[in-house]
Amino acid sequence: MKEKMEFKTESKRLLNLMVHSIYTNKEIFLRELISNASDAIDKYHLTSLTDDKLEKTNDYEIHLSFDKKKRTITITDNGIGMTYDELVANLGTIAKSGTLEFLQNMKGKELKDTDLIGQFGVGFYSAFMISSKVVVISKSPFSEKSYKWTSEGEDSYTIEEANKTTRGTEVTLHIRKNEDEETYDEFLDEYKLTSLVKKYSDYVKYPITMEKTKEVQKLDDEGKEIEGKYESVTEKETLNSMVPIWNKNKSEVKPEELNEFYKNQYFDYTDPLLHIWTDVEGALTYKAIVFIPGKAPYNLYSEKYEKGLQLYAKGVFIMDKCKELVPDYLRFIKGLVVSSDLSLNISREILQHNRQLKKIEQNLEKKILNELEKLLKNEPEKYHAFFKEFGVNLKYGIYDNFGEKKEMLQDLILFKTVNNDDYITLKEYLEKMPTDQKEIYYGSAPSKEAIKVSPQMDMLKKKGYDVLVLSDEIDEFMINILREYDKKPFKSINQGDLDLLDESEKTKIKEKETEQKDLLETLKTILSSEVKDVKLSTRLADSPVCLVSGEGLSFEMEKVINQMPGDKDMKADKILEINPNHALFQAIEKVYNEDRESLDDYAWILYNQAMLIEGLSIKDPVSFADKMVKLMVKAAGK
Repeated sequence: MKEKMEFKTESKRLLNLMVHSIYTNKEIFLRELISNASDAIDKYHLTSLTDDKLEKTNDYEIHLSFDKKKRTITITDNGIGMTYDELVANLGTIAKSGTLEFLQNMKGKELKDTDLIGQFGVGFYSAFMISSKVVVISKSPFSEKSYKWTSEGEDSYTIEEANKTTRGTEVTLHIRKNEDEETYDEFLDEYKLTSLVKKYSDYVKYPITMEKTKEVQKLDDEGKEIEGKYESVTEKETLNSMVPIWNKNKSEVKPEELNEFYKNQYFDYTDPLLHIWTDVEGALTYKAIVFIPGKAPYNLYSEKYEKGLQLYAKGVFIMDKCKELVPDYLRFIKGLVVSSDLSLNISREILQHNRQLKKIEQNLEKKILNELEKLLKNEPEKYHAFFKEFGVNLKYGIYDNFGEKKEMLQDLILFKTVNNDDYITLKEYLEKMPTDQKEIYYGSAPSKEAIKVSPQMDMLKKKGYDVLVLSDEIDEFMINILREYDKKPFKSINQGDLDLLDESEKTKIKEKETEQKDLLETLKTILSSEVKDVKLSTRLADSPVCLVSGEGLSFEMEKVINQMPGDKDMKADKILEINPNHALFQAIEKVYNEDRESLDDYAWILYNQAMLIEGLSIKDPVSFADKMVKLMVKAAGK
């Protein structure tokens, strides 16, 4: 009896999303279905190792066939199959991964010898990109009956008993008819299907077969070819090589083949930016193929993101993400390591303390950084693309572990500067420095434009000094670890004294401070709840006022630290600097001498103006506005 059931989730919306958004390349469907078939065989093989009731065999196969007249493509495997309940659970719920559930159930069992492909439970539904109907007939060795699952990819599906007597699953796709802008006939073609297997599934470890018809010369009774006479012969052909890419000769593998391996193995739809293949022989022998993605994964900085490389020992899969092979700042890399020097029964606990793995990690790290140095030197535009995606990771690598890797990484860091739109290295910055410049100046702000117009740039502009733009949250923490580059110290334009004046100018400022000591002390008293000091500026040329921090915590570091969980009371020391040569200071001098009652308002307006320029929030914007209006009315009245 046929049962009709509704999908357990918002199937129509999800199917539409998967068909039109998750999968943009229609030919992906075959890769996904073959991957599912490979998983099913893996599951049967693993289960048979511990279940004496199941037949022990190595005769596994994934068979591919098509019927041009009926417009069908069929993928058949002799894997674990599905019971009635499993069909409902795995195919009746979109984004339900039978592989994930199997992994959870097998936790702690014979998982060392397998590499299950499925992970998200949506791959099967890619079939609806090219199919008007999908039929699945499946038989589990744990059920006497077989079942047929049918759906047209809308709101529902049906399940009924079937006549299949052998274990495994048969997936039949009823291919859509051609539409105005879409052609589906191309998939009903022997050459096309063969090429898709080679492109996406060449390394599947089970044979993927297809019956192929060939025209061969007829033979006479003596076995000799009859000239001009041909006959059709159908033979089963294995379409995939089943040879892992790392077992091939490095020189024989084309970049295009590596790209396809990467996309198929690591579920990416874009080519990697860089691939690194290394063979090491000696006291420690291993092969490694490492890929740098073209784009950062959306969840790269999430706590749930798992770093790591696939690990194989003596050709046997050990684990999918061996984090001990990857330093944290290179968490974005993908790839695999194959070593004949590791034990097959090595456990995760042993791996954490394995010296061989540590050595491999160190060697790979050096190799990757060396390749990045080459990329920066020989293909700067390509390196710039890499740095846009993963530059923050390299900066973190400098900051982490108290800067133990700063020497390895500092020449790979790129900066934008106030005077340059292109990226430059620290070495390039030094090469362009004026001879009288003694420090490497940097400014911290969300954008280059914010630094360029900041008051702290006044004197630096006049001197012709360029300034590094620090716009990432990690930047100042990294600079504090570096401290200097090539014996040139880093100096924030937002902190401390820039020491940009000559001796005569410094003397004038000191004399002015002495002369206006009472005024400055009064302003400091008025603003004592907010600032540590009020002083005359040596960095301002055209702007009336600016806010700088003391030599400890900067304003940007304060923002970052206070966004973190825990203590929210970290505060940078605020110092209000006033331009002694600006007309506004002369006006304040006059107010101090003639209208001292208004001095409070002037002081708070100056402070809040400096806060806003610095991109900081003012505590009482209403009071600030009232004071501004009050002074404007007073000025207009005069």
